Amino acid sequence: MVEAKPEGTNRMSDTKGPFERLQALLATDMQAVNTLIRARMASEHAPRIPEVTAHLVEAGGKRLRPMLTLAAARICGYEGADHIKLAATVEFIHTATLLHDDVVDESGQRRGRPTANLLWDNKSSVLVGDYLFARSFQLMVETGTLRVLDILANASAVIAEGEVLQLTAAQDLATTEAVYLQVVRGKTAALFAAACEVGGVIAKADEADVNALRAYGDALGISFQIVDDLLDYGGTAASFGKNIGDDFRERKLTMPIILAIAAGDDSEREFWKRTIEKGEQQPGDLEHAIALMNSHNTLEATRQKALDWSRRAKDALERLPQSELRDLLQDIADFVVSRIV
Repeated sequence: MVEAKPEGTNRMSDTKGPFERLQALLATDMQAVNTLIRARMASEHAPRIPEVTAHLVEAGGKRLRPMLTLAAARICGYEGADHIKLAATVEFIHTATLLHDDVVDESGQRRGRPTANLLWDNKSSVLVGDYLFARSFQLMVETGTLRVLDILANASAVIAEGEVLQLTAAQDLATTEAVYLQVVRGKTAALFAAACEVGGVIAKADEADVNALRAYGDALGISFQIVDDLLDYGGTAASFGKNIGDDFRERKLTMPIILAIAAGDDSEREFWKRTIEKGEQQPGDLEHAIALMNSHNTLEATRQKALDWSRRAKDALERLPQSELRDLLQDIADFVVSRIV
């Protein structure tokens, strides 16, 4: 168990950010995870597999999801080694979904770099994603814990379900906030939640603590995705690896647009029908869309929803014993929304 920090310590005044501090605290575990990932993404007969996988795995992502698994296990006092396999499993599932997503979305950029499907082809991206899913299930089985297998297998199914739901809801102006949250829970929050939950399960933590970790991951994932969707209308390409308005150009119904459609009049609805439903976009439409969102205050409303989910994530951890790791996970919930505060 990580020792609690002294009372009165100002965590947010630390020079390093919470991701960097979490990385430092989990450095030994993460080194073992990275070694395992490199070993398991190898292929004796298909060298393209490690080539494609390395393009994403080595792209400089924060590895937040595997760190959540490691931190959850350590918070619950785990001293074994299976959390390393589970963290690698989580990263493989995440990487597999990215490879598939870029094919589905016809994306050309990921984390500021060309996507694998652009550098190679769609077939390679899909098949390598399938390979990583298979590898992830091999790692799950090696822990010998049926419940862990159930959690991560269910998360994988929910992720796919969320992506399919997004396809059916895309360009449908009748899509509601509830459907949007269901999509977000599938495509993003499901893996966050599972990553945290399996850390507690492998540590044989109290059931209430396991549930608290899962609730934290779920709320953090929802906040994370809402922030990402909001930044599409007010961030910078350098800050999150895509251009302003990509979601609008791709006709994605995210929270700011859904709220604007609900609040708009008939003429505004015709604008959304032309640009989102029919895809007939013209120069100046993005600027007009942002103006409509500002006129109905939907960007601010979306920001408040992200902050609310961040607070829920922090509150979920309150029942766990105070420790440096618990404090860092709460700080990360703050950090996720710090870009929009």
